[in-house]
Amino acid sequence: MKYVVVTGGVVSGLGKGVTASSIGLLLKASSSFLLCPPDPYLNTDAGTMSPLEHGEVFVLDDGGEVDLDLGNYERFLDIKLTRDNNITTGKIYQARYIHSILHYVIDKERKGDYLGKTVQVVPHITNAIQEWIEKVAHIPVDGKTGPADVCVIELGGTIGDIESMPFIEAFGQFSYRVGAGNFCLVHVSLVPVLNVVGEQALDENVKRKLSQFCQVLEENIITLYDVSNIWHIPLLLRDQKAHEAIFKVLNLNGVAQEPGLEEWTSRAELCDMLHEPVRIAVVGKYTGLSDSYLSVLKALVHSSVHLRKKLFVDWIPASDLEDATARENPDSYKAAWKLLKGADGILVPGGFGDRGVQGKMIAAKYARENRIPFLGICLGMQIAVIEFARSILGLQDANSTEFDPNTKNPYVIFMPEGSKTHMGGTMRLGSRRTYFQAMDCKSAKLYGCKRFVEERHRHRYEVNPELVSRLENAGLSFTGKDETGLRMEIVELPNHPFYVGVQFHPEFKSRPGKPSPLFLGLIAAACGQMDAVLQELSKGAGTDISAAVKACQKGIPKIAAAAYVNGNCNGLHF
Repeated sequence: MKYVVVTGGVVSGLGKGVTASSIGLLLKASSSFLLCPPDPYLNTDAGTMSPLEHGEVFVLDDGGEVDLDLGNYERFLDIKLTRDNNITTGKIYQARYIHSILHYVIDKERKGDYLGKTVQVVPHITNAIQEWIEKVAHIPVDGKTGPADVCVIELGGTIGDIESMPFIEAFGQFSYRVGAGNFCLVHVSLVPVLNVVGEQALDENVKRKLSQFCQVLEENIITLYDVSNIWHIPLLLRDQKAHEAIFKVLNLNGVAQEPGLEEWTSRAELCDMLHEPVRIAVVGKYTGLSDSYLSVLKALVHSSVHLRKKLFVDWIPASDLEDATARENPDSYKAAWKLLKGADGILVPGGFGDRGVQGKMIAAKYARENRIPFLGICLGMQIAVIEFARSILGLQDANSTEFDPNTKNPYVIFMPEGSKTHMGGTMRLGSRRTYFQAMDCKSAKLYGCKRFVEERHRHRYEVNPELVSRLENAGLSFTGKDETGLRMEIVELPNHPFYVGVQFHPEFKSRPGKPSPLFLGLIAAACGQMDAVLQELSKGAGTDISAAVKACQKGIPKIAAAAYVNGNCNGLHF
């Protein structure tokens, strides 16, 4: 097994994860690989972290709650990772180990495995880190039958963080453990640029100076400057022969192939040429940090690029739509409503807590009454149900027990199997099946009229099954349910252009070139292409959404180039 370790320095958010993903893409196109990203934080997983501090919590098929970087890896590389691919310091200190084969350091100490020796970070913690990496590195990725040739490891945090020290020491030891030719270190660092000077592309003089100071061969110093969209990063690495440098260090020359990225290149170039806009309003609680909804943003990008539309996302703090804001901050209230009314489509993502819930219901009601395409995810589905009960059934006190435990009309309730004492890892997590109740609904058609689909979940509350019949009799249709038929998974308004709520998180499985069917439906409805997409699906374009979209695009003239300014689209990096 050979290892590529990616570290970062100076500041966080530098692009280390994107670099690691891009290296993985080059390796995937050249040989087999595995991703194993350690994070130095002491949390066992990312499930209890604030989205405003750490970005979104990404959920894996097996229910693992992990850092958003693993979402980048899955999207870039079109693979499925597991919770064991994410190592945290918390896991190293916790009380059980991978596959119950090895025990954590504390368990080993309690059993006397260290024969009376003083238990220390070095060598006991560092050895545990190395053992875990070696164990995970031999687990096949995404159903593959054998181990990978190369394991790509991204060390979270930045060099110098106190939390990272055990990992840095462990990797220093690990490089000797696996031997020369089996270990390659890639370090991502900031090269500052003064505004008056302009873009910093490392010329030969700068590379030569860096080479002298950091003892790295000049030809192994790669420049990664800001690009028009993130899909260009692997192409920058390829064009500067970064893969050849890695192959040389790992003695893979003559074994690995030149990476073929023709489809990836076409998509990156197409993204730069789009100019016909589609505007989506995202009404949420954590809109102050777009990384809080990173997978939602990526899924919107995937679908808009497929339909050859330039995406504009308007982030609307849900509470700004409420009457209280109208009284306390009328400017914010007017700005929020202006954005909402100017949107081609409205999306209400998942979340927790009651802040902004009324604003989310207001957005759902506006979309319902004005026939604006709407997608509600997790809590977004629940508030759509509550709003319908209030407005259509006339139950003004309809609510979720999350927000009002004593409500007389609990249309959303705590799941019976949930824990009310522990927050971490106690939700309904991971991939679950949703069975369509009919094939003539929009969601079933978008999924290719399959009998069931498997999507990822992360929730504690659900629509009250005892009150479903009242909602359905009033015109709301629950088109998807779990295997028991008692847990509501998809809700639709049949006579609306596109009004869909889902209990699961479809954004987690969206990929470049393979957009999420429901996000594709939202974008298609928002730009008037829903009928065309559904028609192609009904003609037998197959269950492959990509093929259906490509069929819809036939005959569309080439679009004049309109490169994005400052490497982003409406201020949002792809």
